[in-house]
Amino acid sequence: MDKASELKSTPSTRTYKHNNRSLNSNIMHFRSPFSIAMAIISYGVSATVCAQARPKAVVYRGPASSEGCPEGVRDLLVSSPSNFEVVFAGPNEPIDVIEALKGATVYAHGGGPNWGEAYRSTKKYEKAIQEFVKSGGHYLGFCLGAYLAGPVNGYNLLPKGVDTEQEIERRGAQIKGQEDAVINVDWTFQSGTTEHKRWLYFQDGVVIRGLDASKPGKIVGKYSANGDVAASITPYGKGSVGLVGPHPEADHTWYEGAGIKNPEGIRFDIGHDFVEATIHAGSGKRS
Repeated sequence: MDKASELKSTPSTRTYKHNNRSLNSNIMHFRSPFSIAMAIISYGVSATVCAQARPKAVVYRGPASSEGCPEGVRDLLVSSPSNFEVVFAGPNEPIDVIEALKGATVYAHGGGPNWGEAYRSTKKYEKAIQEFVKSGGHYLGFCLGAYLAGPVNGYNLLPKGVDTEQEIERRGAQIKGQEDAVINVDWTFQSGTTEHKRWLYFQDGVVIRGLDASKPGKIVGKYSANGDVAASITPYGKGSVGLVGPHPEADHTWYEGAGIKNPEGIRFDIGHDFVEATIHAGSGKRS
């Protein structure tokens, strides 16, 4: 749940700007009808792009998060195909969670310290988070954030009978301790392709238990060593809940800070797939 790393640097974001005055002035100096038509079309395309606002994601940052974890989630969301505009929210931020959820597409909670303490400090957001997802929003839980979605010390966002527990306590687990490590995961992408024994950053991550064929939702990741569920997407009302035990958002600073290496290099394809699969998930039973 915790991690050893420095704060991530702020990523660059895309902005679209146009100057109405200079564009109109240029149109007045065009001499041919074709030039005028092309200028009008160009202006219309520019205005359309500007009107298409990036989807908003709220990322929790506060006592129930560890240094660098919210920033890692932010970086993943900004670099995803959906190119989210990210707002940090929490008790020490300019805006708290409940207010920040207005107009958001995603609420995400990354890694953090003690599970029980984290729930006690964020329990005040529980009803707002439930209503947000029930109304069509999406919850993304990474490591501690995944634990917090369960029915015990959590927001109760999962189908009845589905629970979150520690993978390190499970029989056949690849990692048995709480140290920062890398772990093998079998990941099924939205394309339907499953890649086996992919390496991901791991620190006391969650296992999702009870997600059998009778439950709605789908399994997208399994721990290679024992087949336990490492990542899932389940419906909640009109929205969806995506949980992942390892850290697909981990960048080079995480590995350097922990003194470990990823044998296949640092890649974000699994993280991006997790985000996109969750926000585009439909309800229904797992096949």
